[in-house]
Amino acid sequence: MIELIKYVVEQFAGKPNEIEYDVVDNGKEVSVTITLADSDMGKVIGRQGKIAKALRTLVRAGGQKENKKYNVEIKERGEKE
Repeated sequence: MIELIKYVVEQFAGKPNEIEYDVVDNGKEVSVTITLADSDMGKVIGRQGKIAKALRTLVRAGGQKENKKYNVEIKERGEKE
């Protein structure tokens, strides 16, 4: 599933080599934090968040096959938690 997330995000990002992925797997729940460059935030999130919402929908559907719940968070580089 992580490969799917990486593939989709890198298709929209202008600087795919600057993307960082932080994956925390707690058994039934997987949290994926994607950290992007400032210039890529709008491209990956999309207008009104449509790309981000579609990515979350794909991941949620794929996660059901694995019996896992995926949480995808998109952050800007330098943003505090």
